[in-house]
Amino acid sequence: MRDLVDGIRYFLRGMGWVARRPRQWLFGLIPALIVLVVYVVALVVLARYDWDLAKAMSPFADHWSKGLRDATRGLIAVLVFGAAVMIAVVTFTAVTLIVGDPFYESLSERVEESAGGVPPEARVSLLRQLARAIVDAIIVGSVTALFAVLFFALGFIPAIGQTVVPVVAAFVSGYFLTFELTSIALERRGVRRRERFALLRRDKWLVLGFGVTVFVVFLIPLGAVLTMPGAVAGGTLLARERLARPAIPPDQGALTGNTA
Repeated sequence: MRDLVDGIRYFLRGMGWVARRPRQWLFGLIPALIVLVVYVVALVVLARYDWDLAKAMSPFADHWSKGLRDATRGLIAVLVFGAAVMIAVVTFTAVTLIVGDPFYESLSERVEESAGGVPPEARVSLLRQLARAIVDAIIVGSVTALFAVLFFALGFIPAIGQTVVPVVAAFVSGYFLTFELTSIALERRGVRRRERFALLRRDKWLVLGFGVTVFVVFLIPLGAVLTMPGAVAGGTLLARERLARPAIPPDQGALTGNTA
């Protein structure tokens, strides 16, 4: 339970960090706003054709009574849109980090400087770093899509599909959000994808406390955009002080009023 609370605190610390540095917050908003526009357009198009998609997915209901047919297709439409929102929330971070790589790399370095200093970086070219980020985003996005399909199917189970499944979906989404938001700081230390997943498994409750908090906040309208810089800052502090230990010892410098 303590690790779960600590995870929430890391998100709040990240938000506090950007709150004390409004220029860094505005700087980190730019790529998030660009990706937001693209995602909103895609979701609006989906909403426009969601009912038609639900009809195409339920030919078995063509001969049912109108009330039952409409109720079934309405549920399918809601689940499809809900799955799309879940995928959007999780992949938003990955896509935004790719689009805004120079922005968030700089922001993450400022966080590390304020927390005691930037560690020596692994010698990897910018092109190779970008290629790794894209591959990681594709893999994480694919896994997330598979989970979304699974949760979509489980959503048809009475009671459980409307109570337990959303909670499990939040935990899964939070786990992958933490993976993305700590990737910059861990990649800086030469920690590759498989090793990063191992680190996340080691501190799963800490990871879930941070990630589920981010996921819930990202569900708030414009929450993903407005809190993205703080989420990156929190992810950097989390990676530096907890996930990367013992190579990087905990450092409470970020709690001071130092500016970068």
